Amino acid sequence: MAYTKVVIRTRHGDVVSEYHSARYGAPGEKREKRKAPTPEQVEKQNQWQKEKKARIRLMEYFDENDYFSTLTYRVEERPPDMASAKTDFAEAIKIIRREYKKRGKELRWIRNIEVGTRGAWHVHIVINRIEDTDLILKKAWQHGKVVNQLMYEAGGFQKLAAYITKTPKTDPRLQESDFSLSRNMPLPEAEKKIYLHWKTWKEIRVPKGYYLDKDSVREGKNPITGHKCRSYTLLKIRPEEERRERRCHRR
Repeated sequence: MAYTKVVIRTRHGDVVSEYHSARYGAPGEKREKRKAPTPEQVEKQNQWQKEKKARIRLMEYFDENDYFSTLTYRVEERPPDMASAKTDFAEAIKIIRREYKKRGKELRWIRNIEVGTRGAWHVHIVINRIEDTDLILKKAWQHGKVVNQLMYEAGGFQKLAAYITKTPKTDPRLQESDFSLSRNMPLPEAEKKIYLHWKTWKEIRVPKGYYLDKDSVREGKNPITGHKCRSYTLLKIRPEEERRERRCHRR
């Protein structure tokens, strides 16, 4: 039986989706009737897609040791609503973009504005790091502290993608959130192929120079079509990892 394989290739690895594409189910499986999705299923799928797209952009446009920063608000400067918080961020990003341009660099960012159930506002932002980024952020954000962390690439930024896209539905500590990103990060074009033999579905094939991110593997049935589906990420083995593996084999 046929299945479709969709691959999105990034600088750090490949994000793969596979799903049964024939009219009937796999051999020995009874075809299930197509169902209308419930609002909960639609919401869950939309959130998963948002996380997936965020991760693809992190894998394509960002690197280990770029910045994951938090912009905080002093209590007396907390915004009255999300519209005001978005305005504060927009004003800050103008300054940041101008400073990057002065240095001949392009700015890329992904951010989530959040307000907790106790009324504390903050902005999480992923930003490509250049010389003086910490000073630029401090200059641009005048409403509170700026806390910078160097990003860690293990797992292809999967946990970071989930964290930067969280909502009150995924984190009950949040009262409201707003996700956005810079426009200069288009998603890589997907490669789509149809395979006629279902038997090749059984095992995930890992090409040379890659390893399977086991935490990324999702397998099951599409609740709407009843067909099998699977998604996973293949990450490129970095040179330092190859050297470490060779040393282990020599011992």
